[in-house]
Amino acid sequence: MQAPAPYAVDAGSVARDREALLGIWRGRLGVDARMQSKFEWFYQECPFGEPTVCVLRHGPDRQAVGAASAGPRRLLANGTGMLAGVLVDLAVTAEHRSLGPALMLQTALAESAGRRFGLLYGFPNPKAAPVFKRIGYSRLGEIVRLARVLRHRAYLARRFPRALAALGGPVTDLAVRIRDAWRSRADTRWQPCWSAVADARFDELWSRTTAATATLAIRDATFARWRFDRCPFEQTRYLLLSHPVDGFLQAWFACQAHDTTLHVRDCWSVDGESGVRREFVDALLAAARRDGHAAVSFEIAGAKDRVGGWKSAGFQERGRRPVFGKWTDGRPSGTVDLYLTSADEDE
Repeated sequence: MQAPAPYAVDAGSVARDREALLGIWRGRLGVDARMQSKFEWFYQECPFGEPTVCVLRHGPDRQAVGAASAGPRRLLANGTGMLAGVLVDLAVTAEHRSLGPALMLQTALAESAGRRFGLLYGFPNPKAAPVFKRIGYSRLGEIVRLARVLRHRAYLARRFPRALAALGGPVTDLAVRIRDAWRSRADTRWQPCWSAVADARFDELWSRTTAATATLAIRDATFARWRFDRCPFEQTRYLLLSHPVDGFLQAWFACQAHDTTLHVRDCWSVDGESGVRREFVDALLAAARRDGHAAVSFEIAGAKDRVGGWKSAGFQERGRRPVFGKWTDGRPSGTVDLYLTSADEDE
């Protein structure tokens, strides 16, 4: 039986291996132009440092046939600052796409990035979960997608005849608006404002809410400006809620619109890690309704009490995905007290 061709994994360099990485990604990780833009933003412009990259090489000429990366993120874990790595951009060329080379690449990345980051985490698809477990990652929790319908015509049309949905949609919308108004009748009337860029007050808000027991990203202006304002793929608007008297920022929501749905990618408030309270979510819903959106969605990995404000505002679960990770600073593996959103992914 012929011996398998030799493979080796090298520590990659963002500057040196740009063309090799783009070549490996070509046709495998999305539109080529998009991946070039991602390289400039995610790999070259991250304010927390360059990602850790591993390159899989094959044969005597050491041809680059695979790559995997871990991008740096600043986290708080039980109130202590640390650097974590989000696992991204695993790709192996077709002729080398077998379990052995992919496992070698992922193992090397876990070892290399583990020397730099206190936590490695990722959001693998179900097919990749066994590979993650084999390398030593464990299931940290799940990220849950929540959604709330604001305009019901299209929603009803999936269950009833169109004519009935056309009549019942506006009636249902009015009934829901009356219910929402009654529920929030005693709430403080926060001052809403949309902004196209991250507000400088994000830092002040974060400084008031940094005592944490959960594992969560540091959500300050530096993070938001890089993660959203400079991201080349999506246009983000922030809903800012300020106190009506002193003007202090109370909460913000980073939002992206797709079709008729407003997707909340991230948020933070004066309540900190305990979760966004219902009255802030109600203010978000009112702003989304005024802008003509038919639904609002949000993804979060966290304890049940942290989604209480969303659930009490009428959001319902629409799906969930696993979050896998590995502590490399000596903490025990297994489920942890997470606070992650879709902003904690790579894009």
